[in-house]
Amino acid sequence: MQVSVILAHPDPASFNHGIARVVLEALAPTSARVNFHDLCKEQFEPLLPAEEVAKDVTLPALVAAHCREIAEADLIIIIHPNWWGQPPAMLKGWIDRVVRPGVAYEFLEGDSGEGVPIGLLRAKLALVFNTSNTEVLREQQVFGDPLETIWKNCIFGLCGVAEVRRKTFAIVITSTEEQRRSWLAEVRRQVEEACAQLSESQ
Repeated sequence: MQVSVILAHPDPASFNHGIARVVLEALAPTSARVNFHDLCKEQFEPLLPAEEVAKDVTLPALVAAHCREIAEADLIIIIHPNWWGQPPAMLKGWIDRVVRPGVAYEFLEGDSGEGVPIGLLRAKLALVFNTSNTEVLREQQVFGDPLETIWKNCIFGLCGVAEVRRKTFAIVITSTEEQRRSWLAEVRRQVEEACAQLSESQ
């Protein structure tokens, strides 16, 4: 089993980094091959250049490696804060450059790009862990929970990932140590359950 873990938060002391550590700890006892990327630490270039837009182009080595990893992953885990109802710009740029045609999706022959694409990703399960300083109910009722739509419908749903489990931890800024420990236990449980599910299906 191959697992791709993507973290997008600029502060190493953030709770997002705490989530990532627990994710990696939960994966360590398994036989999974784990590809972990802290995009901010690695200074991934998020700007999609014009020469990369076309499907059949030669990609820079780093971007090509990211594409290969995401295409081969059985489980994809994304960790990021909710910033203005969206992923951080770093992660959005990673999506633009890596979740690309020929890697994550393609169109039917004769379709010039106006239709509904066919998903290519091998992963059948994705976990998305978000942090937020907005109450979950308010996020849903007032803002329509845009991250739910982005990850489930606009990205993974179109790229062939059948099941997306997303968990938001809020409100982080006023959370207690006890609450954070409980949240991290939930992260560990979800990762362990996902690995067990995928192991049984292989």
